[in-house]
Amino acid sequence: MRKILWFVFIAALASASWLAWALLTPVEPPAKTFVMLRPGYSTHRIASELKSAGVIRSEEAFILWHYFHRHRSLKAGEYLFEKPTSIIDLQKRLRRGDVYFHTVVVPEGFTMFDIARAVEAAGLGPAEDFLKAAQSNALVADVDPYAPSLEGYLFPDTYQFSRMQNMEEIAAAMVHQFRQVAAQAGLISTPPIPDAGRRLHDVVIMASIVEKETAVAEERPLVASVYYNRLGKKIALDADPSIIYAELLAGTYSGGLHHDDMRFNSPYNTYIHPGFPPGPIGNPGKSALEAAMHPAQTDYYYFVADAVGHHRFARTMEEHNKNVDAYRRAMRGK
Repeated sequence: MRKILWFVFIAALASASWLAWALLTPVEPPAKTFVMLRPGYSTHRIASELKSAGVIRSEEAFILWHYFHRHRSLKAGEYLFEKPTSIIDLQKRLRRGDVYFHTVVVPEGFTMFDIARAVEAAGLGPAEDFLKAAQSNALVADVDPYAPSLEGYLFPDTYQFSRMQNMEEIAAAMVHQFRQVAAQAGLISTPPIPDAGRRLHDVVIMASIVEKETAVAEERPLVASVYYNRLGKKIALDADPSIIYAELLAGTYSGGLHHDDMRFNSPYNTYIHPGFPPGPIGNPGKSALEAAMHPAQTDYYYFVADAVGHHRFARTMEEHNKNVDAYRRAMRGK
């Protein structure tokens, strides 16, 4: 009997020692290790995924430890393991839901095509999937029923997304940020005023053009004034970025504009179609939105780059041609 008790004691001691070793000894993950734990995974499946990734030594120890803490759920998500971690500390992370977030930077002026590539580069899924979400106007139809897509409403910012979020949720976060900024600027009102949707639509289009034309904040109200003046006189906007966007939509943009592109057949081509294009041609930031809402009061109708990152503005075609000549001379001298 004593021998049996002794063997039981030894076995219990060995089991306890093994369990303590398995639970407390940190495991060094192989380099940067990402593990995706999807909703609905059982404890056994989670343990298997972690073991396969080389993050834990023992599935059994993981399951046993969770059994004693089963009232605390393990959160689904993508986790990054890059430091030695014990099973006990690892389960604390899973219970907190310390998931990994991917950073997506959306600079001012990015189009939905640019954003789609940034989302893909961040490891959140194919660019085509984001474009499918962005090409629907469902998320903004209540404030802009004229919007052909989410272009213009995917607000430039730095975002943190997890791989548990789908493309609609990613786009919705950007639209939510736009709504907040637009509301602060007085562009969106609650309750909405009459024709608010048309005003918002036009302002965002103008802001997107201004954003594409200049990165200099103090010039944006001047650029906006040029385009509003041209609209008032029913003169074509002649905005080069609108042609680029037209070709992006058609999938024909080659990275540069040529004289023949000015005749590209698209409602977005502001050289051949007077007035606004059907929708925004990019996603403007706060400064461009404010410039479109509050343009400078000028009698300018033309502007051209000055070869040092700014623009020269003109009231007449004669003045404009002089500015163009000065620009060309400056470029030849570089």
